[in-house]
Amino acid sequence: MTPVEIVHDFIAKICSKDIDGACELLSDDVEYDNVPMGKNHGPAAVREFLGGLTGDLEVEFITHRETATGNMVMNERTDRFTNGDKQHDLPVMGVFEINDDGKISLWRDYFDMGPVNAMFADLAG
Repeated sequence: MTPVEIVHDFIAKICSKDIDGACELLSDDVEYDNVPMGKNHGPAAVREFLGGLTGDLEVEFITHRETATGNMVMNERTDRFTNGDKQHDLPVMGVFEINDDGKISLWRDYFDMGPVNAMFADLAG
């Protein structure tokens, strides 16, 4: 698979809540960096984070623009989180690096914490 296909497969697995399948696409030394929230290292840490994030929520990553150069894929997207009648859209800029083994070795998302905090408050209330 190409780097873009790997990223698309990874995103599709997250959105279908196949977190184990998504983590199979990660390298053993993967770094997942939610820039305003902090880093997770290794597939187990990513699995734990994603499992907590997707729990009761429906998740959809809507890619608006995407580019790839060599082993790097960048996408501008809206990450949509839905719980019942509550829906929250988070604008995200994502960077993915694919290693020589065809595994994601870096996943870095840039976003504003304001909408994230509002989403958590609304979903908790």
